[in-house]
Formats: sequence, structure tokens, C-alpha cells
Amino acid sequence: MLGVWLLLWGSVALGGRADTAFLRRAHDSSGHCTYSFTVASPVETACPEAAGGVPELRAELAALAARLSRLESRERGMGSSGPRGAESGGARDPQQVAAAARLEAALLLGVSPKENGHRCVLCSGRGHRAPDQGIGGQQPGTEPPEGGRSRQGDEGGWLSPAHAVPGPAAAPRWEPQPLSYQELQSERTEVPVSRLLEETALGRPGKEDSAGCGQLVWVGEPVVFGRADSIAGKYGVWMKDPEPVPPFTRDNTWRVDTVGTEVRQLFQYEEAEQLARGYPAKVHILPRPLESTGAVIYRGGLFFQPRHSRSVARYDLRGETITAEREIPGAGYHGQYPYSWGGYTDIDLAVDETGLWVIYSTEKARGAIVLSKLDPETLEIRRTWETNIRKRGVANSFLICGTLYTVSSYSAPNATINFAYDTATGTSRALSIPFENRFRYLSMLDYNPAERQLFAWDSFNMVTYPVRLARA
Repeated sequence: MLGVWLLLWGSVALGGRADTAFLRRAHDSSGHCTYSFTVASPVETACPEAAGGVPELRAELAALAARLSRLESRERGMGSSGPRGAESGGARDPQQVAAAARLEAALLLGVSPKENGHRCVLCSGRGHRAPDQGIGGQQPGTEPPEGGRSRQGDEGGWLSPAHAVPGPAAAPRWEPQPLSYQELQSERTEVPVSRLLEETALGRPGKEDSAGCGQLVWVGEPVVFGRADSIAGKYGVWMKDPEPVPPFTRDNTWRVDTVGTEVRQLFQYEEAEQLARGYPAKVHILPRPLESTGAVIYRGGLFFQPRHSRSVARYDLRGETITAEREIPGAGYHGQYPYSWGGYTDIDLAVDETGLWVIYSTEKARGAIVLSKLDPETLEIRRTWETNIRKRGVANSFLICGTLYTVSSYSAPNATINFAYDTATGTSRALSIPFENRFRYLSMLDYNPAERQLFAWDSFNMVTYPVRLARA
């Protein structure tokens, strides 16, 4: 009967105008040998309530029934030449005859056979297989081996009618069951939120820009590089030069502890690891004390705000002298328009891919952030933008590719990058990019375009944040 069964499904493939049919066999958990089959149908519609619902399918099933009868007659005429005939000496097993009759009735009525609790569904859609469980290590939804060749052996596999082999001696007991619906299996895959945040900002997907400019879409977790060992280092600024001049390199690291009335010491380290150990290679004594945490290192110079002034100065690291100084017209200073954490952060310098910037506010701007692009040699203002972001309402800010980004809180552990102002278009937009204040007191935040990282000072700790940019 198994030989008839395999030939029958070979006829399904031919009579149904499909490319091929497949049979799979494997042992289930209880040790029974189970068979499942797949027949691709050319009719791309839902499974019918009964075979009579689709005339073409009904005619196809009737033709299959006739084919089955001819095949059974042929097997009876062959006697013991078939594989099952060799076992029975040509005599037909009554159980096999009953199984064939039930199978024929199932095909004519459009119902689905069932064996050992596994449902085999005859669907009209192409490519459906049953049962849904993977058998013999083959996962659901995978295709048979190329060319329809079988994987023979006890582990089971895909079998085509042309290469099928006989199964065990026990004939399957098929019990027809009405097919009232098509069974589908769904799979759910959990994706970590962190991965989604890396791929999109505010639901807008972007293509990662590994080199060049783009929009900020993700900020990673902070990495600690060093820790200040005295109260003078509760607030501070640490920096690397994205465009160094000889004899300095990008490995040189710089640090200023800013707690105190006369902040003049600039610590120089050969590399960040030396900073972590706490032993500077050199200490520069600035000719004028600096105010707050807004300083940056750029093109061989330290740019800072001298104490109690609205000016910006350049200290040359090679000559160890101030080579340029310029007043920022109308800029608030010494506590007039600081960030929300205070610290006399009225004037904040920044560097990005496009050059040197100063971030401040004026009485005319009524406390809103004002941006000016500076010439790094003369400190002359090249252009100015007035935003609609209130400076006291944000904890800190930085620039990437000509866009200003602000941080919502200096102390909340789960803060956000909450606003962006694009100097190319003169427009601002709200953001919600997660930002972690691990040590709960963010006093400095700057972007380094060479390393594509944020440098921050968070309550005695010098940390970096990886970032990801994407083209819109």
C-alpha cells in the first residue's frame, strides 16, 4: 500500500500541473514512524470548505481517485512483485484495503488525513507544507534538496516520488477529518530595544554613514577612562585634538580640573592610558585663568573663556603663549546665561567636522542659544545663528556636522538628546535619543570628529560615548 501511496502523490504532481510532490518520514518522540506530504497547487486561493467549493479542485480529485483505482488494480495484477507483496505473498492485507478506501474518500471529500496526532493539510496555496513541525532536523519553511533528491536514512528528509523508498511494514492508519480551515503557524522574534535605537531615531530609519557627515541617531553607553582624585576634579574638561599639529598627535590627551577661583593648570598626557594612571607628561600654566568647562583643543591650540570676561582666547600649545583673543559681542558671562547645571557655563566652545564654534546667549536673544562660527587663527566671527532653544533649559550641548544637539538633563540617569538645530536650514526639531548620565552630574560634553565620540565629564569621571550617524 505504501508503494501505491507514493505513486498516488506522484500522480498528484502530474495531474495537478505542479512541479513535484514531496514526502517526508521520521520517527516521532514515541518511536512511531510518521509520514507527511506536500503538494503545491496551481490554485492561489484559500483552502475551500469542501471540495465542491472549487470545481477545478473537485475534478482534479475525481481524476486522482480514478488513478488510484487503476494503480490498485495494477498492484493486484503484479502479485508479489511489489515490496509489500513480497511480505504477504501477494495476498492483500484487509487493513491496507480499508486504509486505501478511507484515503480515497478523504480525497473525494476534500478532507485532510491525520496520523498519530499530526495534521497533513491539503492547501491550495503554493509552497505550503505539513505538518508544521520540522522533522529529522529540517526546520519548517526550508526547501527540499536540490533536484528533489532524497536524504535517505532513519533521520528522515525530503523525498520526491521518483526517489521515494518503502517505509516500515506497519501500514499507516488514516482517519479522515473535515478540512474547515487552513492551519497557519506564526513565529515571533524578540528584538532588543537597543538594537532598534541603533537603527532608527524617532522611527525614521537611516543609512549608517561610517565616513563623512550625517544626523545623530544613537548614543551608546559611557566608557570611563579616568577619575579625578580630588575635589578640584568634581567638574572639569578633558580633550583630544582632532587636527593636531607637530609635535602633538591625536594620542595626546589634555585635562583641566575647573573647581577653584584661579584655574590655570592644563595637564598634558601622551595618551589616554596615561591619563587613567594619573601621571601627566607636562603641566602648562596658563597666563590667564579660565572660566568653567567650555574649553577645547583644536589645531595645536587651547581655546577657552578667560575668567570674568565675554572673550574667547587661544593658547598656543607649542609656544605656550596666548596668540589671539576676541570679545563675543553681547555674550552673557559669569552666570547670566549658563546651562541648567550652572557652573558659569555661559560661553561654551565646540569643534566638529566643519570647524570651531562658540555657543552662548545674549540679552537680544532673550536667553536662547546663539551659535557663531569662528576663525581658529584670529577668532573672528564668520557667521552667527540665533536658535529658539532656551540655554538655561538644557544641560549641555555639542555640534556634529554643523548641527547643534542638546541634552535634556545633567543629573537624570536616563536623559535624552532632546533638540537639534541645523545651521544649514536654520530649523530646529525635537529628538528623543537616549543618553545615560551614569554618575549623575554632567558638567562637560564635547564631540571629537576624529574619533567620532562624545567626551564628557560626569562627577569626577572622564568618560566617552560612542555615537552613530546616518544619512537622512
